[in-house]
Amino acid sequence: MRSNALVRKYAIFAAMLLIFIFFTLATPKFCTVSNLMNVARQVSMVGVASVGMLMVILLGGIDLSVGSSISLVNVTCALLMVRLGLHPVVAALLAVGLATFFGFINGLFITRIKMPAFISSMAFMNILSGIAFLSTKGMTVYGFPNSFKMLGQGYVWRIPIPVIIMVAMFSLGAFLLNKTTFGRYVYAIGGNEEAAKLSGVNVKLIKLLVYTLCGMFAGIAGLIMLSRLGTGQASVGTGFEFQVIIAVFLGGASVSGGEGKISGVIIGVLIMGILSNGLMLMNVSTYAQLVINGGVLLIAVSIDCLSKMNTDIKIRNSGRKGSAGGASTK
Repeated sequence: MRSNALVRKYAIFAAMLLIFIFFTLATPKFCTVSNLMNVARQVSMVGVASVGMLMVILLGGIDLSVGSSISLVNVTCALLMVRLGLHPVVAALLAVGLATFFGFINGLFITRIKMPAFISSMAFMNILSGIAFLSTKGMTVYGFPNSFKMLGQGYVWRIPIPVIIMVAMFSLGAFLLNKTTFGRYVYAIGGNEEAAKLSGVNVKLIKLLVYTLCGMFAGIAGLIMLSRLGTGQASVGTGFEFQVIIAVFLGGASVSGGEGKISGVIIGVLIMGILSNGLMLMNVSTYAQLVINGGVLLIAVSIDCLSKMNTDIKIRNSGRKGSAGGASTK
């Protein structure tokens, strides 16, 4: 299993290099400092949201409400600043708090009522999207302070602030998953939930925390998107969860849970950004990009499934050899 993980890790890294080389040769505008910095800025929102999604997928779950959470935070923060005149920091904290709260409620449905994560998150995807449209009546919200736009459009020492936030969130995610008891429990539950329960892990609490954190990370991504666009739009997060899920699976996360690293997700996020930017520079239509993204997801999940099949075959073969050896000894 460890060898399979290593093969997948280096294979995805090699794929990223090949894609990078291809677009460098295909279009001269791609491999420039300004464009690469633009790619990093563009993927920042996917990167931040993917930290929470990785935790969910490590449990063997899914959260389809990420895109709608981003839309809700987008319009909520904008409305709080424009209509209520709240300070940008206060408005941002309240908006992220709202996304975190809905992540918590989603987790309650999954852990307490034992509703399938797919169904619960799909329900919240519609609920949050509906709230976003109702609160704005489908209209664009604009006119908030220019100081807030620094979050998504500003620089620190020529480094875009969204990139700095993304790196900080990746670091936080890596710390939580690799250096804390919480992270060990997440991997344990994803690997074997029943065994984790027998070991004394509070499975319901860990799951609830994970879905709550996923809402929080989505909320932070929503703030960055609002600041980048300069306007609040209820439709801005539509389909965004798909990009986040692709990035996580591209990074080597397993569909069945228990496998995946932040380092792999970083590569997956970069591949998504390079593909999107390169195809746009080559004037590939948006519809064709949808086809390519769907194909990328199929390939990523197929690799995981084939890896699992090979592992199962090896285990069965070793079991047969063991039983044959025992029979011959008798």
